[in-house]
Amino acid sequence: MTDRTNRLLIQTPEGILFSLSLAGPTTRFLAWAIDSASIFLACTLVAIALSFVPPILPSLFTAAPIIAFFLIKTGYPIVLEWFWRGQTLGKRLLRLRVVDEEGLRLRFSQVVIRNLLRAIDMLPVFYLVGGIASVINSRSQRLGDYAANTIVVHVPRITEPDLDQLLADKYNSFREQPHLCARLRQAVSPDLARIALQALLRRDELDPQARLTLFADLADYLRELVAFPEQATFGLTDEHYVRNVVDIVFRTEVSRSELSR
Repeated sequence: MTDRTNRLLIQTPEGILFSLSLAGPTTRFLAWAIDSASIFLACTLVAIALSFVPPILPSLFTAAPIIAFFLIKTGYPIVLEWFWRGQTLGKRLLRLRVVDEEGLRLRFSQVVIRNLLRAIDMLPVFYLVGGIASVINSRSQRLGDYAANTIVVHVPRITEPDLDQLLADKYNSFREQPHLCARLRQAVSPDLARIALQALLRRDELDPQARLTLFADLADYLRELVAFPEQATFGLTDEHYVRNVVDIVFRTEVSRSELSR
């Protein structure tokens, strides 16, 4: 559901309510303008490079810039949104991201569908069809988003939270494996880190069974990303495991007193 502040509210089966800030037509248009400039620059560079190639086959040489333009224009958003997890250069600069309308990670088919239908959204000029669709749609979806079940959201800046109260005087056995901690920081995405942190902050609001289920699922997923040795995980509950991960991901500096505990 969408509230009056243009935020999408998503409730998980465990009873956790997440809020996503939807991107409006203006911000999305600016991101598209940046991407269009990037595509134009790439096509120009390709055309310059082709000008230095001897025209062995004149007909093929004439069609080469047209083919290159088509491939770049079509492939640019698909490739970047897939490998950058819903972001192109324009979206990354303006802190936007394409996600599944349920807040899940994009599937490749969704990326392809929303970008192939971009040709319709662009009609007749300057995304007029897509712009009108996003204005009248409660989730600011253009036709491509509607068909692919996707939305475009603002990516919040993740600042380092004050974990002293949440994790005060808590021994973290993971810190005895610094190489695995470094790998963990690379493997955990910002979205996953935010979900794990919110789960810890709001754990007392959950039904006991929902709390156990939520932390079990989070812990299982985190274990698949980086496997810590048994001596670092022995005796840890799922919630304690998640807490250790959050401590590693968000705390960039550790005092010597913590390391010596």
